[in-house]
Amino acid sequence: MSRDTSPIPTYAGAVNQERLQQEYPWGPGFLHTYQGMSRTTLEDLQQQRFTTVMDCAWATPFYQRIWGEAGISKGDINSLTDLQRLPVIDKNMILADVAAHPPFGSLATRTDRPRGPAVLQTTSGTTGNPQPVIWGAWGREVQNALLGRIYGWLGVGADDVAHSVYGHGLVNGGHYVRESVTRYTNAMLLSAGTGIETRSERQIAVMHQFGATVLLGFADYLRKLADTARDVGLEPGTDLPVRMIIGHLLAGGREPLEQAWGGAKAYNWYGVADTGALASEGPERDGLHLWEDANVVEVLDDDDKDAGNGVGNIVVTCLAKDDLAPLIRFNTHDLTQLRSGSNAAGLPFRRIDGLLGRSDNMVKLKGINVYPSAMGALLANVPGFTGEFVCRWEKSGHGERLTIMCEVQKPEAVDAQQVQSMMSDRLGVGIEIDIVAPGGTASLTGVHERQKPVRLVDQR
Repeated sequence: MSRDTSPIPTYAGAVNQERLQQEYPWGPGFLHTYQGMSRTTLEDLQQQRFTTVMDCAWATPFYQRIWGEAGISKGDINSLTDLQRLPVIDKNMILADVAAHPPFGSLATRTDRPRGPAVLQTTSGTTGNPQPVIWGAWGREVQNALLGRIYGWLGVGADDVAHSVYGHGLVNGGHYVRESVTRYTNAMLLSAGTGIETRSERQIAVMHQFGATVLLGFADYLRKLADTARDVGLEPGTDLPVRMIIGHLLAGGREPLEQAWGGAKAYNWYGVADTGALASEGPERDGLHLWEDANVVEVLDDDDKDAGNGVGNIVVTCLAKDDLAPLIRFNTHDLTQLRSGSNAAGLPFRRIDGLLGRSDNMVKLKGINVYPSAMGALLANVPGFTGEFVCRWEKSGHGERLTIMCEVQKPEAVDAQQVQSMMSDRLGVGIEIDIVAPGGTASLTGVHERQKPVRLVDQR
């Protein structure tokens, strides 16, 4: 009996790097390709890629079922102008599919060919049960390259030691960043992980030892690292020569982070576990440029209609996930707003304001929608605000109340009643304020242990 000596299909063998650089350029090729490109040329490129990803989607049982139930057949969707005819999906639908078709669900299955090499991660479970997030080799490497594009465009280079505080558990974070920095930049990576993986004092020690110049991660924990540095007698900006921070900034979060790190410039980018990197600031820091060569992004209201110039849900069609587990009109439930006008970088991509909150993490008080994750921006003008806060949602008689715990450097110097009046006026509904000293919210937010601190505690 003859033995099969054909090579085993592997992840590395599934990705043609020359094709990847040509189709989704990073490094110098990024600006060379897109600077000065017309919107029409970009939309033609999107249409080509949409056709390919729809072929993958029609071969996926998840969409065969959902679109069939909606009465949609393959001949009904011929171009991006037909996109709005397709139903919007979200995490809850994917989780229901996983429950019905364990363990991975039918989204990561193709009926026309074998699945091929794949990577399995999960979401963090911040808003519920974690879901499997599965990437084919091509789709994942495109996302790695797009994050590498961000780092390179912002100036991460061969002289940098990049210190990452993204976690290395089941979530994508630390693995994704490691792959991006090591494959698509020429910087040296120091991948420390969260404060649980490498305690904060040890992180500061190795940053000092190896001369970390760039910080990568979530702003909340990076601020805490700056406090830790001072606690051990090291001054950010001098003893620790950090020049740049690239992470995730909510409105009002940039200035406190930059001050904490001795004036290092902080840059914002946005993505979710399911899609990878979706948008980033450029060197000019004037809105986040959507990576529209790899995605079609809609901003929709709660009825899945175009939000126009208003705030709405970010809904994504990933054009590059055309090998496995395609995402077509995926509602992230993250809120943003589109910016108008041209951009200084000369790119054809639209811009967004960044993450403004979550539509599925909302408190309704007396008919008013309040988004806890957006409170940081409103608290930014409170004297001595450290950037740390948490909202407690509680029963109060026959109704409910929201109390915002706000950390400040000197609680005795802040008039809580004045802050309460200001916040109530801004929100359009009465809330309560609890001014606390630094560290006073940590037991509720989990900021020392979690990549994404808790901002709403439901105590009803």
